[in-house]
Amino acid sequence: MIGAFLNALGILLGALWGLARRDPPTAASQKRLQSALGAGTAFCGLQLVWLNVGGNFPGVLKQLFLAGLAVVLGNWLGRILGLQKISNFLGRHATNRLTGGQSSAAPRAADGFLAITILFCAAPLGIIGATTDGLADYFLPLALKAAMDGIAMTSFIKLFRWPVALAALPVFVFLNLLSLAVRLAAQPWLAAHGLLASVNAAAGLLVCATALVVLGVRRVELANYLPALFLAPLLTRLMG
Repeated sequence: MIGAFLNALGILLGALWGLARRDPPTAASQKRLQSALGAGTAFCGLQLVWLNVGGNFPGVLKQLFLAGLAVVLGNWLGRILGLQKISNFLGRHATNRLTGGQSSAAPRAADGFLAITILFCAAPLGIIGATTDGLADYFLPLALKAAMDGIAMTSFIKLFRWPVALAALPVFVFLNLLSLAVRLAAQPWLAAHGLLASVNAAAGLLVCATALVVLGVRRVELANYLPALFLAPLLTRLMG
């Protein structure tokens, strides 16, 4: 899967950039990068929705309504399942590893490696991107995540040195297996029933929500919305 490869490549390139760069990027540069990534994420989400709705005007409205309903119900189901709580727990565990590694006289690469692997694998954008890559070879969300992870790696590599760049390997394996599972287990059934577009449209809305987080406009509990990817085809099938 191209998306998983790009994400791993982004991590490695970020590590090389961090090792080669002596001074950290300025606040102005970080702001410009944040704005660029936010704009790219918003474009990706809108494009994904645009490519997966079609037909006459009432049909487009119905498809958008079902995708939006899937997102709303997905958030409700995610809250019941406590998906954001799980994501927060993983984030705290990774942060504790990073803090513990930094507090020691010699930062431990093992702590940095484990923490970075958890952070990069548990990111909701990675799950969304792996899904769209597996369903329709749409790897742009993972390409954006590659840029985000690469930028983050420039700081991590300064603290824990080169061994943490090896986190690219488990991230590649995890995302590749997830994309492959979607390709083999879900894609044939969804394609046979004409439901691929419904999943991708809902994924596009989730990517747009991710843009709000990247730009710092609003805090969104993205993990809670992930069930929308499963609910979108079910609602479309039930409601025609």
